[in-house]
Amino acid sequence: MAGPLRALESTLSAPGLPEDVIDQIEGSSATLAAQDNDQTSPQEILAAALADYRTIVQVLYDAGYFSPQVSIRLDGREASNIPLINPPGQVARATITVNPGRQFRFGTARVAPVAPGTDLPPEFATGQVATTGTIRAAALGARDGWRNVGHAKASVGDQSITANHSAARVDADIRIIPGPQLRFGRLSVSGNTRMRTEAIQRIAGLPWDETYSPEMVQRVAARLRRTGVFSSVSIVEADTPNADGTLDFTANVAEQLPRRITFGAEIASNSGVTLSAAWLHRNLFGAGERFRLEGEIRNIGGDQDIDGRVAFRLDRPARLGRDNNLFYLGSIERIDRDHYDLNRAMLGVGVRRIFSDTLMAKASLEISTTRADDAFGTDRKFDLISLPFTAEWDRRDSETSATQGFYLNARLTPFAGISGSGSGLAAYADGRGYLSFGEDGRIVLAGRVQLGSVVGPSLSEISPDMLFFSGGAGTVRGQPYESLGIPVGANIAGGRSMLAATAEIRARVAQKITLVGFYDIGAIDSSSFVSGSSRRHAGAGIGIRYDLGAIGPIRLDLAKPVSGSTGDGLQFYLGIGQAF
Repeated sequence: MAGPLRALESTLSAPGLPEDVIDQIEGSSATLAAQDNDQTSPQEILAAALADYRTIVQVLYDAGYFSPQVSIRLDGREASNIPLINPPGQVARATITVNPGRQFRFGTARVAPVAPGTDLPPEFATGQVATTGTIRAAALGARDGWRNVGHAKASVGDQSITANHSAARVDADIRIIPGPQLRFGRLSVSGNTRMRTEAIQRIAGLPWDETYSPEMVQRVAARLRRTGVFSSVSIVEADTPNADGTLDFTANVAEQLPRRITFGAEIASNSGVTLSAAWLHRNLFGAGERFRLEGEIRNIGGDQDIDGRVAFRLDRPARLGRDNNLFYLGSIERIDRDHYDLNRAMLGVGVRRIFSDTLMAKASLEISTTRADDAFGTDRKFDLISLPFTAEWDRRDSETSATQGFYLNARLTPFAGISGSGSGLAAYADGRGYLSFGEDGRIVLAGRVQLGSVVGPSLSEISPDMLFFSGGAGTVRGQPYESLGIPVGANIAGGRSMLAATAEIRARVAQKITLVGFYDIGAIDSSSFVSGSSRRHAGAGIGIRYDLGAIGPIRLDLAKPVSGSTGDGLQFYLGIGQAF
């Protein structure tokens, strides 16, 4: 009978191996992980040890060691010599010993033919360390090089790979079979039940009779995913080309349920509770039309009167060519703020263009009517026709908690007044940058700059919702929300220009915990451009983040004013996701 189970003591000895290779062995070894994975029975430990022979040898091959000796002993017995039908009654100690031998280098390193413009791994060259990963990358890189110039059926042919153990040399000679250059053929569709096939084909935009390109295949799939109609999309090429040199494809799709209802609730110390709801239809007329109806009620129990908004938006994909979405929108809104109240109705039509996964632009024609009470009077009327143009360039590594890259959003809005309202140009830009340092990016420097300006009308001729304030989570933490503006008698109006800047240093102190220090500054001016004499204030503080994974971190910031006369005392901010 087997005795009581004891904790397994496991060790690894690999003299002469670089630390990174040792780390790979430790990370992939089932034997070393057995105790943590609750694999404590002798049968489980033996099975892990037997699997590790192959695993460790593969790690060594990938590092260029082609003549290794691997020993795995369980209580002094070589695991490979232990009969499976008669395992030991218990295992207390597992010892892995690795003698890697010499590191091999390439003698011959040849792959041919290679398509023009193909970049092979620089490690695949005579005299470089020979690894199976490098050989694999060279073969697949050469194959993909032909695919990138239209040879969709390029494949890896004969391979001659030999290891000379006495010379510690690997000779690799790989042949590529390019096959013919092909053109895009027809796109068929499989799996759709509600969305019309011709609509899917139009949105996909497979360019019939153009030279094959893997990048275009990826863009076709991305266009279909962007509609939101499908839970999965795959573009599959036909096994054999057509006689005319074209290659057909099939879009395999799975549709989501067309309707979705969402509800939300937010609470803020000054504005009370906000309740929101939305109804979404992903495929309204059977051609991927996306219709969203939403509403919200704000300031429930807050400092201001209750206000809210009802809005709709209808998107019609590929109506003005592939990658172009036509959209219609409208809203009725009541806004009640500290420094102004307004009622507004708006209708608009526009087009959105997707240039790439990181670059988007949209333009619309909107007509709006607004009635406002602000520092300049009551029941003021603003009737406008506007042409907002927005461009967004997003090169962040994460939307919820970026550590590298940048984000830029710019908006220009020419507007023309009707019935005596002023005309001019409104501009706004939001730029963010991220830079990480240290092991695994533990230290992140993050910065943000916001610029705004209205050119044309005087301050009193501009609708208050187009003017700029500073203070609060979106501009200057530590200062009360929208506390900095332009004094008008006993009241405050927004400025025609704004500059806000934020600097953060984020330091991860544990796997899920990050500490943050920040400094924010904002300036507002009654003219169209901020200057050295503009009104300004600043705040600084500290924060903590707890990572929740895909949705980003929980954020808590504590901040106090450091300059300006718009606030005093401690302000705190709680939310999900980084501040920017």
